[in-house]
Amino acid sequence: MGTSEESWEDAAHEAFREASQSVDDISGINVEKWTASVEDDEIVQYKVTTEIAFPVEH
Repeated sequence: MGTSEESWEDAAHEAFREASQSVDDISGINVEKWTASVEDDEIVQYKVTTEIAFPVEH
């Protein structure tokens, strides 16, 4: 999951950055769900739930 106060795109970048700290050779990202937190009729936090694709060695 990634979050941002700016945009869903930034939230997706955040999810990728977080995953890349512990997963090597990421080959793709699939955004499963786009949501947001709203306060006083304004979006205050954008959220994405993602799946991260990467090779698995056997």
